[in-house]
Amino acid sequence: MRCPAKFVWLILWTVCVAEEKPCGHPGDTSFGSFHLAVGTQFEYGAKVVYTCDEGYQMLGEINFRECDTNGWTNNIPLCEVVKCLPVTEPENGRIVSGALEPDQEYTYGQVVQFQCNAGYSLDGPKQIHCSAGGVWSGDKPKCVGISCTPPNILNGYPIISKEIYKANERVQYKCSAGFEYSERGETICTASGWAPVPSCVEITCDPPHIPNGFYTPESNRYRTGDRITYHCKEGFYPEIQGNVARCTGNHWSPAPRCTLKPCSRPVIKHGKLYYDYRGYFPANVGQYFYYYCDHNFVTPSRRSGDYLTCKRNGWSAEVPCLRQCIFDYLEHGHNSYSAKKYLQGETVRVQCYPGYSLPDNQDTLLCTENGWSPPPKCILVKTCAKSDIEIENGFFSENIFTYPLNKQTQYKCKPGYVTADGATSGLITCLQSGWSARPVCIKSCDAPLPENARIKSDGTWFKLNDTVDYECQQGFESRNGDTAGSIVCGEDGWSDKPACYERECITPGIKSYLDAEPKHNKFKVGGVLKFHCRERRVMLGADSVQCYHFGWSPNLPTCKAGQVKSCAPPPQLLNGEVKETQKGEYQHSEVVEYVCNPRFLMKGSHKIQCVDGEWTTLPVCIEEERTCGDIPDLNHGYVRHSAPPYHHGDSVEFGCNASFSLVGPRSITCISGKWTQLPQCFATDKLKKCKASKIFASEGNLLDKTEFDHNTNQSYKCRGKSESKYSVCINGVWDPRVSCKEEVLNSCPPPPQIPNAQDMTTTVNYKDGEKISILCQENYIIQDGEEIVCKDGRWQSVPRCVEKIPCSEPPEIDHGTIQSPGSAEERREMFEPKKYAHGTRLSYTCEDGFEISEKEIICHMGKWSSLPQCVGRPCAPPPEIQNGAVAQEKDSYLYGEEVTYSCDEGFGIDGPASIRCLGEKWSHPPECINTDCFDLPTFNDAVVIGPKKPSYKSGEQVTFKCLQYFQLEGPNTIRCIKSRWIGKPACRDVSCVNPPSVENAVILDKRSRYQPGERARYECIEPYALYGDVEVMCFNGSWTKPPQCKDSKGKCGPPPPIDNGDTTSFPLPVYPPGTVVEYQCQSYYELEGSSSIKCENGQWSEPPKCLDACVVSEEMMRKHNIELKWTLGKKLYSRTDDTIEFRCRQGFYRRTPLHTFRVTCQQGKLAYPTCG
Repeated sequence: MRCPAKFVWLILWTVCVAEEKPCGHPGDTSFGSFHLAVGTQFEYGAKVVYTCDEGYQMLGEINFRECDTNGWTNNIPLCEVVKCLPVTEPENGRIVSGALEPDQEYTYGQVVQFQCNAGYSLDGPKQIHCSAGGVWSGDKPKCVGISCTPPNILNGYPIISKEIYKANERVQYKCSAGFEYSERGETICTASGWAPVPSCVEITCDPPHIPNGFYTPESNRYRTGDRITYHCKEGFYPEIQGNVARCTGNHWSPAPRCTLKPCSRPVIKHGKLYYDYRGYFPANVGQYFYYYCDHNFVTPSRRSGDYLTCKRNGWSAEVPCLRQCIFDYLEHGHNSYSAKKYLQGETVRVQCYPGYSLPDNQDTLLCTENGWSPPPKCILVKTCAKSDIEIENGFFSENIFTYPLNKQTQYKCKPGYVTADGATSGLITCLQSGWSARPVCIKSCDAPLPENARIKSDGTWFKLNDTVDYECQQGFESRNGDTAGSIVCGEDGWSDKPACYERECITPGIKSYLDAEPKHNKFKVGGVLKFHCRERRVMLGADSVQCYHFGWSPNLPTCKAGQVKSCAPPPQLLNGEVKETQKGEYQHSEVVEYVCNPRFLMKGSHKIQCVDGEWTTLPVCIEEERTCGDIPDLNHGYVRHSAPPYHHGDSVEFGCNASFSLVGPRSITCISGKWTQLPQCFATDKLKKCKASKIFASEGNLLDKTEFDHNTNQSYKCRGKSESKYSVCINGVWDPRVSCKEEVLNSCPPPPQIPNAQDMTTTVNYKDGEKISILCQENYIIQDGEEIVCKDGRWQSVPRCVEKIPCSEPPEIDHGTIQSPGSAEERREMFEPKKYAHGTRLSYTCEDGFEISEKEIICHMGKWSSLPQCVGRPCAPPPEIQNGAVAQEKDSYLYGEEVTYSCDEGFGIDGPASIRCLGEKWSHPPECINTDCFDLPTFNDAVVIGPKKPSYKSGEQVTFKCLQYFQLEGPNTIRCIKSRWIGKPACRDVSCVNPPSVENAVILDKRSRYQPGERARYECIEPYALYGDVEVMCFNGSWTKPPQCKDSKGKCGPPPPIDNGDTTSFPLPVYPPGTVVEYQCQSYYELEGSSSIKCENGQWSEPPKCLDACVVSEEMMRKHNIELKWTLGKKLYSRTDDTIEFRCRQGFYRRTPLHTFRVTCQQGKLAYPTCG
């Protein structure tokens, strides 16, 4: 077959391929694998290469097979395991595992382990293995003899030393002075060296544990010979004399210990101990002694005698005997006719007769160690005259020339002068020593009136040379460019006026493709900068901005090249809606206007604009809660169909009576609590006519009359204009004004974003006359109006949003109180310093008999409005009393006015002689009683000293004394005060009989009766031992606790000490079995476990623990910016498991969760919350 030349090889190739055939699988080999080296399938021309696994080697040199026309070439290669040469035992050693017959080879992976004979150690690997290369992993080790060089012992040395030590040889060693063995005093030579490692450690003492004490210096360890000085807490003292301990070989000598401090012999001022206790001091804690007080002195429990007890902090009570003062008569003053007893330090208020007073015009008596101070005697007082005093720059305002004691008079200062406390008038009082003070009128300046600034002072007046600082409001500065300054009060007033002036705006940086006009470097506040884009770019943003006191607003626009995006329908407005019908799509720069629902007021821009696919910021509709009051009356008119209440947006319509016509809008609307302007009703026959305008004729309009009636609608055309204009005659005036001048309405830039006001980002321009209502952010209040107005092409009357300032606690008023808050939270806050938010209203109420001027005060920017006053109501004539009367009685008395009663002959005043008008009622009137005393009273176990009389005059006194074995309690005298006996002496049996019996004991020299303070002594019968006090004492008719006589077996030593606590009684050197001892903790420490321990079998039971208290200090709270929620103190102690509440300091906010501000004390530890 012949083919064209260009097809020959193609055909031949095709024929060859068609005749190829596969060879099948080439075959696997044990312990090996193969891979295709040539070709991708087992077919003609393919080649496979074999490899052996790790640890195996190939027999022969051919490692491949090829596929030809007859199948696979060569035989399958074989793999055999790799072998290593035989291993022999080392000299002085042996093979312990893996050993084979001598001269036998080892296969791959086999391991041989070696071990040396006793006294030898391996020098080389402990084991070797046969590797994949047929060689051993390491050389065979050697066995060498074990030896050690002499040990190197820090702070020690061997007792006997040589150069070399053989295996298991021992070395004994000693430590240097001040050191000891760490384990033992010998070491053994081993294959790994000396064991155990010989070492000497320094002999030290651990830090001592001293309950109820502390020591210096502090260290983690102390060397032998080191000393410490220890000190005991208050109420404790070193157990042995001296307070120094020394470290002597692992312990302290003497052992430092703090025990309860004993009490020395007490010194009792104005009192004595019963009998002589000289041998009983110093006394242990818990011991007590009976004492008695001198005449006119009593114990704190108001008795003549009592116990003195030795406690941990000394004797109790600190002042054993106090003066007792008896108030039973006030000379020239009002008396109560019943003697009252007062202890040293107590006071009593008294009232003298008119014209009398205590010395130095006092009204209080103080019971002192030496009796009443001042003495209970009212002395005649002198009067004060105006001629005794002069007032520089002032004058008296009353025409009275002489004033009695305690009478006040008013003086006034000349204009420009004030009193020392800043008032225009003051008061001085006539005292026993003369006028209370010299009246002073000093030069002053009233509080300055700042202009665009804030005075940094709350003062309402200032003295000569006082300096006042001020700071400018935001956006303002002084003439010299500063934002703060100061002025001084001088003879001619303030040195300068605190005035600040608006800042200027520097022309902002203009971005590319944007032009701005006019081209100035800076602008006054109110200046407008207008923009346009170059190169047919589209403007995004406001086309103009305005300069304000806070800078330029709104933000500058940008210029975009290319297409701008359209907007979807405008977003919904809560409580409002779009004014016109909505479309499906809005183009760039289209504007949509919103209106609020009825009763809602719009805040912010009521127009939004589509800017490159996005709408500008929505306004907000807020509910206007203010309602309008009654509809104002319309003269000659009436209201059509209306009913209150009138909410924001509600309208009412008016009509006029017959023969009257309405001028103005037919309805008025309630806007933010106020009605819009009211129309008027004019008599129809009195309505004025409108004269025809010259424009009606000059502009080509037909003119057929010269006057037009009220309410006539007249049309006219202007030259060159096709459309008609209209005007209505309203009571002689055309509305709108007839004019053919083109009205040019300027437009304002988009409204500004006022600092601290709602977000008002918009790009819409507004026309002259349009207004926008501003809403401040939360906690800010608007000032200088609530609206901005577009006028003459710029925004006018821009308000400010200033932070609301709270008020401090409201002041109190005389005879009035603030009504209590209602909630539990508010009642709890009444006990804390509180701030009242701006706008808070508080009400006052007056006491009975008083009427209030105004009930409420209001907090406005940190200050309360004027306080109300509670004015007392007048009184009717005073009540009548038997055997007495009031001189010169009147029909009516002013609040605070006094009247004085006088008694008939033979009678005396019982109670205050004067009463006062207290607002529609009088204070309690006195009585007139007979003043002599009869029938001297008797008292049990007491007798009168001296002769008795049938009657006694007022002021006379009688003295009593007690019988034997009885003791006086209280005063020993009674006094006749205006027909009444004052005083009641009491005699009490204070002796004791039959001392308490004690088992296994006898009483020495036993008697039938004992005086207070006498003792009975006990003695135990052998072989019993005495535990407790050997004596009992008679005290107030009772015996003190007796001792015990018990077997001495199983006795215990002193009870163990505990940290932050101690036993309630002074520890004894020995205690009988079964004794129970009580413990108590120091203040604010919590006792854990049983408070008592018991002596059993010579051992005390487990003592309790005193858990640490928690201490919160001012420093820790300041670090975490927190303060205590309910406590005003600087430091708080809390027991374990007590809860402490915190809050953030003013101006800081929580940085940790709320629950962390309620913290529980856990054994002295607190987890503090954090504010930032």
